[in-house]
Parts: sequence; C-alpha cells; structure tokens
Amino acid sequence: MKRRKFVKQSAATTALTAFGGLSLHACADGAKKHITILHTNDVHSHIDPFPDNHSDYPNMGGLARRATLVDAIRKENPNTLLFDAGDIFQGTPYFNFYGGELEFKLMSMLKYDAATIGNHDFDNGIDGLLAQMPNADFEMLSANYDFTNTVMDGNVKPYQIYTVDGLKVGVYGLGIELVGLVDERMYKETEYRHPYEIAVDTERQLKEEENCHLIICLSHLGYDYAITDKPNDLIVAAKTQYTDLIIGGHTHTFLDKPTIVKNKVERDILVNQVGCFGINLGRIDFYFDAERNASGEGVSIVV
Repeated sequence: MKRRKFVKQSAATTALTAFGGLSLHACADGAKKHITILHTNDVHSHIDPFPDNHSDYPNMGGLARRATLVDAIRKENPNTLLFDAGDIFQGTPYFNFYGGELEFKLMSMLKYDAATIGNHDFDNGIDGLLAQMPNADFEMLSANYDFTNTVMDGNVKPYQIYTVDGLKVGVYGLGIELVGLVDERMYKETEYRHPYEIAVDTERQLKEEENCHLIICLSHLGYDYAITDKPNDLIVAAKTQYTDLIIGGHTHTFLDKPTIVKNKVERDILVNQVGCFGINLGRIDFYFDAERNASGEGVSIVV
C-alpha cells in the first residue's frame, strides 16, 4: 500500500495529561515507555474497499489496507494493541453468507487483542454469535452484559489485562441497552446492567486491585445523544475516575481526533470514535515517564 493512502484526516493532535503528570511533548521527549492503541468500530462486515464511484467513500476502507497499515504501525512500535468497539457483523453479503465466520477469522489474522459486543452482533441470535466464537482468537469483553443464563456464559469476560513492555493495560467493555433495539428472541436471557455503575466499579477494580497503569473502555453505548438521559461515552467519561481512554462505537461518529473530557476528579481523559465501515483506523499513543505517569495523543487515519 502506498504511503499516501495513510493520509491523516487532521494534522492536529490532542494532548492528555494523566495522573497530574507532564505535558505530551515533555513526556514524549524523555519517554521511558511508549504504547500505541489502534482501534476500529462499526465495521459492519465491510471486508472490501468501497468502489471508485461510491458517492461518499470512493476507494476507501478495506481489510487488506487496514492490515497493511496495522502491520506498518506494529513495526514502528511493537508495543501496540488493537481493539474493536462492536458491531462487527451485519452490513454486506459476507455476513449473510458466512454468518460472521469470515469477520472473526480475518480479525484473528490481524491479531486483534479484544472487542466488545454491539447490538448487531446479535443479528444471527445469541446461538449464532456462540457458533462463531471458535473463530475469534481475541477476547470478547463486556462488563455490563450478564450472560449467566445463556449459551454465551463463559465466553465473555468483563475485562482483560495486557502486560505491554512491563506496563499493565486494563481493558473493559460496555454494551448498549438491547430492549427496544434488538428482538428479544435474539439475545434471550442476556441481562443489561446500567453502564455507569459498572464502569466505576470495573475501573476501580482494575486500578486499585489489579494495579493497572493504563485503563481503556471499549464502549458500544454511542458518543452522544440529544436525549440527555441516554447513556453515552461522554457521560461515562465524566463519571469515571481511573479510565484513561474510551474507544466508542454505535453512533458512527467520525472524529478526526479524540475529544477531551474532564472526568470525576477533573482529570482530562480521551474519548474517540472513528466512524464506521473500516474507513478509518484510530491511533492513540501513550507515553510514560520514569514514574509511569502517562500522556497521550490521538488521530484518525484514513485507511
């Protein structure tokens, strides 16, 4: 893939100062450790790039291009993690024919580390989701979906911890309320728990009990809504204390750089989402100083 295909949507970057630490550039200049977070959301079974004559996304996207880009970034920084924020399924004939098998197998080939569950990932029913789990060589994370009385029990974790260059990265998932959005016959006895309380409890566990240096939420709640009481990423960010980055999905929100939100203790954290259909790849770089204080910058890259 030619380098020009890697054009950034925006040259602007966003600085995040965490744990009362340093500015981005001060931290980067003397950084002891550097972790790169890559992410997608709402890919919706788009394996191929859009055609040249597409009205909105001509010759954009495509899993092969994403793979090339991810590989190049991993060579640049081996300390890289790759995540997805849900709605992997539904949107092209690939899903209709293969039922999610191709999507999970290709994500596994790209070596995704984890994904959360979107509402469309139930489109073949919970049994259909379970049938594809053997093809997923990555963790499925959801802290607020209780699968205890379903066939998916034991196949989904609330969080996962990754050790990268000696640093512990805690990642948890949040899913949208399914009632009124998905036919009950598709998700059966799956229980939805309110994400705000779950987020606070999970991040506390990751920070205070698991001693994570970086905490990331994979959310399929949606970026923001006109309905003020509908759970969304911006409110999760404002209500949490230890979460450093929220990777969002569901609303197909194209951000050229992460949004900075003041959290519960007035610390700046990042909220990002990269639209849909695999058109963009999100990249967030976190830098850690000698005391393991973190700062980060992010941008959306056109695939």
